[in-house]
Amino acid sequence: MTDEMIHEMVSTGLVEICLMHPLDVVKTRFQIQTSTSDPNSYKGLSDCFRTIIRNEGIFGFYKGILPPIVAETPKRAVKFFTFEQYKKLLNLTPLSPGLALSVAGLGAGLTEAVVVNPFEVVKVSLQANRDTFKEQPSSFAQARRIINSDGFGLRGLNKGLTSTLGRHGVFNMIYFGFYFNVKDAIPTSPDPTLEFMRKFTIGLVSGTISSCVNIPFDVAKSRIQGPQPVPGEIKYRTCFQTMALVSREEGYLALYKGLVPKIMRLGPGGAVMLLVYEYVSGWLQKNW
Repeated sequence: MTDEMIHEMVSTGLVEICLMHPLDVVKTRFQIQTSTSDPNSYKGLSDCFRTIIRNEGIFGFYKGILPPIVAETPKRAVKFFTFEQYKKLLNLTPLSPGLALSVAGLGAGLTEAVVVNPFEVVKVSLQANRDTFKEQPSSFAQARRIINSDGFGLRGLNKGLTSTLGRHGVFNMIYFGFYFNVKDAIPTSPDPTLEFMRKFTIGLVSGTISSCVNIPFDVAKSRIQGPQPVPGEIKYRTCFQTMALVSREEGYLALYKGLVPKIMRLGPGGAVMLLVYEYVSGWLQKNW
């Protein structure tokens, strides 16, 4: 992967973060919400948007935006670089090409998760804060507070790592596997517009399916990395313990909290990212 390709991927990723971050905040708020009987709970998507605007202002939708922006360059570089490397290695194995793409996506997702998890811990803790934007601590102050309180380990800046591994591993396994397998199975179109729509639609479906499958890991991650129901008591400890606890106490559908804003963000966002990756990769192969 060349510097030019990384630059294009990062630029696209930064635009996607700025445009879609409000949906990420809303998703997190729903995922850490344990009971609809709480008078402070959100009744639905529109109620969440109205309440955040009324109580926290428009900047409430941009809480925790700095960590994903800072993480964007290493995240995209690691994700697509490792995908290409895993793909090359798997081509030497007896795995079928279709399965190899999915396994390469899984490997890329697991590697990406290790890089982004500390940033996710800071981001989620800021997004969960319902104070006004001016009242809440900065990203750096929040990171220092977490490190001073709990350190860098699995109770501190790397808590929820297993859930993040599951979220990114499962997402990218389906994301890359579905996209490239289906794209190769559907005939190309000589019309540039129709060809763009073909790829965009496949990417949209890929991002949507991936979001639907991996969201239980996302909910577990938010519960572990977000504020605990009782301050000072750790209720949500590990990935699968959290999934089982949420399902038992709130019903299995609680594992799909935040699915609508997640799809609204990662469906089109995932399609755009794959299209940029494909077109930039194709251009570089022709011209370099």
